[in-house]
Amino acid sequence: MADDIETTIVTMVFDATDAERLLEVLAKYVVLTRGHPGCRNVDLTRSFTKAERYVIIQKWDSPNAQAAHFDSADMVEMAQACNGILVSPPSIDLLEGISAHDLA
Repeated sequence: MADDIETTIVTMVFDATDAERLLEVLAKYVVLTRGHPGCRNVDLTRSFTKAERYVIIQKWDSPNAQAAHFDSADMVEMAQACNGILVSPPSIDLLEGISAHDLA
């Protein structure tokens, strides 16, 4: 059954004008996202080289689970909460998990 899973990975890069406010928004979003169907993992990271840059890395069971999440109220709420605290719109990339296995 695990061979049928098509791991989908999403990266979202945010450059903040107000890092403290952005961190609050993204931390809430990550916690809520972990409870979404098909979510395998979500990590919130900060760049060592650009202190105002935050990156979210998501791992989903399938492209359908990821797409459903992007249409969710939690995603919309996060996007709206980012208004006025970003340098520019976030950079979002959708990746196919060719060799993305969980270690557990």
